[in-house]
Amino acid sequence: MVNSSFENLVYMKKFLLPYPWKFAGIFLSLCGIVLAIFYLWFDFRFTLPVFAVYSSFLETKMFTTFNTNFADDLILLLLLTGFGLIVFTKERMESEQMDLFRIKAVVIAFIANFIFLIFSVLFIFGSGFIGVLVLNLFSFPIFYLIIFNFLKRKQGDNIQSTT
Repeated sequence: MVNSSFENLVYMKKFLLPYPWKFAGIFLSLCGIVLAIFYLWFDFRFTLPVFAVYSSFLETKMFTTFNTNFADDLILLLLLTGFGLIVFTKERMESEQMDLFRIKAVVIAFIANFIFLIFSVLFIFGSGFIGVLVLNLFSFPIFYLIIFNFLKRKQGDNIQSTT
């Protein structure tokens, strides 16, 4: 049983990107955050013709092109891609301990995200709830990254205190 678990962890590492991709993820995430600030506080907008499989604003359309504000879509793409690259990138120094930290971080992030969603359903209503749903696109990777880095730092502190 232990052997197959170890083999699964080794197999999982095949799906992780090389370490330098983390810098691309950080860059894209920072660009998304900066654009989000401009979008929210300075009303940054730009229109672009887009192809939509399904669109329902004033009227419902399928498989059509139209002009729309693309700023919010670009922000979502930058943040999702950036966080995805950060989450699915190897660490500079990989070890079996990192694999265990990843598993713990996924489980704890799932629980934290689940509690966040339950709290949101119970106490947030109207257009604020739509905002929470958009935030939920990023909450799991954010929880994961916070927990994973906390576990790494805690391990680093333990190693330093024993030397």
